[in-house]
Amino acid sequence: MANPSITNQIRTLRFLAGEMTQAELGDRVGVTRQTIAAIEQGKYSPTLETAFRIAHVFDKPLEAVFQWQGG
Repeated sequence: MANPSITNQIRTLRFLAGEMTQAELGDRVGVTRQTIAAIEQGKYSPTLETAFRIAHVFDKPLEAVFQWQGG
C-alpha cells in the first residue's frame, strides 16, 4: 500500500545521471520499469533493500533519495 508520507528524488536523480530511463534504473536495481515508475510517483513504497539499491546506483545516502514526512 502506498505511503503518502514518503517522497523521493528519483526522477531528478535520473535526469542528473544523464537522463537515465526508468528501465535502465530498474535493470540496475533488479526490478521492472513499472515498479520504478510506481515508486517514483509515490504509488508504491519500495522494500528497504530496493530503496538501498536505488540509492547505491546514484551513489547517494538513502536520505538523499527518499524523505519521510513523519507526523
